[in-house]
Amino acid sequence: MQEPPTRVLSPVPPLEGPSGTNGRHDPPVKPKLKKLRLAVILAGLAGLGLVSTVFGMMMAVSSDLPQLENRAEYQRSKNSVVVAEPTRKGEDPPALAKLTNNQNRILVQASEISPNIKNAVISIEDHRFYEHEGVDYKGIARAFVQDVRQKRAAQGGSTITQQFVKNALAAQSDRSVFQKLREAALAYHLEREWTKQKVLTQYLNSVYFGNGAYGVEAAVRTYFGAATGDEDPGGDREIRARMVSPAQSALLAGMIASPSLYDPVQNPIGAKQRRDTVLKRMVDQGMISRAKYREALAETLPGENEVSSPQPDSEQPYFTSWLTQQLVERYKAPAVFTGGLKVKTTLDPELQTAAEQAISRRLSGVGPSASLVAIENKTGEVKAMVGGNDFARSPFNIATNGHRQPGSAFKPFTLIRALQDGVSPDATFASQKKTFPVPNGGGAQFEVNNYEDSYSGVASLRSATARSDNSVYAELGLKVGTKRIAALARAMGIRTKVSTNPAMTLGGLAEGVTPLELAYAYSTIANKGIRVSGTLDTTRESSGPVAIEKVEDRGRTERNEPVRKRVFPAAVGETAHQLLAGVVEGGTGKAAQIGEFVAGKTGTTENYGDAWFVGFNEELTVAVWVGYADKLRYMKTEYGGSPVAGGTYPTEIWHDFMRTWIGVRERRQEENGENDDEEEEQDSSQDQVLPPAPAAPVVPKGQSTTPSQSEGSSEAPEPPQAQPAPPRQPARPQKPAPAPQPAPQQPAAPSPPAGGGAGGTGAAPGAAAPD
Repeated sequence: MQEPPTRVLSPVPPLEGPSGTNGRHDPPVKPKLKKLRLAVILAGLAGLGLVSTVFGMMMAVSSDLPQLENRAEYQRSKNSVVVAEPTRKGEDPPALAKLTNNQNRILVQASEISPNIKNAVISIEDHRFYEHEGVDYKGIARAFVQDVRQKRAAQGGSTITQQFVKNALAAQSDRSVFQKLREAALAYHLEREWTKQKVLTQYLNSVYFGNGAYGVEAAVRTYFGAATGDEDPGGDREIRARMVSPAQSALLAGMIASPSLYDPVQNPIGAKQRRDTVLKRMVDQGMISRAKYREALAETLPGENEVSSPQPDSEQPYFTSWLTQQLVERYKAPAVFTGGLKVKTTLDPELQTAAEQAISRRLSGVGPSASLVAIENKTGEVKAMVGGNDFARSPFNIATNGHRQPGSAFKPFTLIRALQDGVSPDATFASQKKTFPVPNGGGAQFEVNNYEDSYSGVASLRSATARSDNSVYAELGLKVGTKRIAALARAMGIRTKVSTNPAMTLGGLAEGVTPLELAYAYSTIANKGIRVSGTLDTTRESSGPVAIEKVEDRGRTERNEPVRKRVFPAAVGETAHQLLAGVVEGGTGKAAQIGEFVAGKTGTTENYGDAWFVGFNEELTVAVWVGYADKLRYMKTEYGGSPVAGGTYPTEIWHDFMRTWIGVRERRQEENGENDDEEEEQDSSQDQVLPPAPAAPVVPKGQSTTPSQSEGSSEAPEPPQAQPAPPRQPARPQKPAPAPQPAPQQPAAPSPPAGGGAGGTGAAPGAAAPD
């Protein structure tokens, strides 16, 4: 096959030109080349602009350097002010506290800080501290990669210098791109003016370590004051940051990231894990030897009796210490202690006074101490908190940090789990001594008995709740599943990790719970399955009680808004109300009757080590704990010669507090014009006043203090009553009784152990603890 002819194009002859180029002209510039040249020019201009901007920023921020000095920042700081709820309409909010960093802050020099502290902080916060020039570009890149891999902010890239600048400028609330660039530029410029040692020292003087400790010297005094004071060989006992062990240094360094999360008293497990992580970094980076590392791992954390918090400037130091922790979590320490915030809290001064008086009236001169927490149901706000008797002598807050065994006060979680599963309140169970195998217990048995081996033979869920029948609740709890009960308790508001051993069905936990979290979880029952928190709550997903109502910060105002989440169906909540009301109407909590609807549960641990009553009406949920704060002690005779059970002091304190609240409520309704005509025209026969229970029963000599029990109750015996039992609770509120008169304040007791009370192995008897 013949190929087609190929067309040949003749070359264009060169054009003559006068320039000696053989007549050739350069080809026209292509559009792509033009764009490339333009891009190069624009990039150069942009680079020049960036350099000019950075240079201008560097010149601008250089004027800020003197402001970063500790003493300059110390002098210009502004106290934050905390106010409470006004007690009457139209009144100004009463002042509650001042938050300052100057009261207990001690500035130290580089030579006065132990090398262990410096090494520990560098190892965990900025291990390239001595290599970078204020900004660690490698660290930023590494943090960016980790964030992308884990799809969250998993790693920080800021240096110690940048953290110091941010702290000194109190700029945690402003995280704009411009502010971050300004901080980076200032950090870069700062390291050209200051030595590394000065940067590190000034940083350690400006860090908040929790428990009111601002700066490293205050931190050492707060957490290790007694120990370090005796170790100073130079005789200068004023500065204690000189002599700090690797373990102590690692604990402090680990707390910088989150003082509350790694607090050795509030969260000893998390604090130890964090401390050990810092020690591992120190040994890996050659800062301590392997021998020192092993020795440090064995060192114990400071306990609640060893931690000495500075005295806050507060009318209610237990509450404000808890409030301060939340403010620091949300706004960071510099803004809280130097930024001049105006904070309105949820605390109600009238209810706070009522709580303190109810406790002192019942327990003055008796021996045990008490904690009380009151939460408003519709908002989740804490209205009263008694964390101890004397903050100056015992700053440990029982209400927020005292993990005590709940006993049968934990049974409502089992009850609600069962009701959700369709168990009828009228379902019957054998009320008798029972033994259950412990799952994965190697043949161990979980033995359950009722108090004094008293059984009813057959009990409905309704009667078992009123009488707190251990044998019924152990069987029911194991049937619905301990893991599911624990999950429900957490969803309702318990923050402490709940163990899943068989004894947990009766409140025998591996670690106890606090009055605050038990009150908050019960408020979910009061709300018939709705957990109420707020936008200013600092827990994850707004799932905790609220202390902050409003914060004003440099012209900006943040207000708390309720956050509601349904945890269990309303129908289940209604049934739970009915069953728990039976506890007060005819069960172990009869002393809590106040003339209107009340529901709740008593709790008493083995050998009367802890006693509880947690109850609610329409407006408030209140938890009362009674026990010895310094350690677990059995209260076998403190109730007028009889044991202290949940139905004694705790229920009576609850009763007195709530009667006072009813009076406050009625007065406020009248002031606000909220009383309707029907209430004003109530028959006088319904206006009866119920006298408060006596401070302690008076038992004639030789007479038994333990009346006989009926229907096989496993609760502790009802206390002898000095007056007739109140009538059955009416559905409507009645006129209030006069507020109980205060009694002299009881001397303070030392702090309680975290997690005191009965153990929770699951093989322990489930019946020795009465309710």
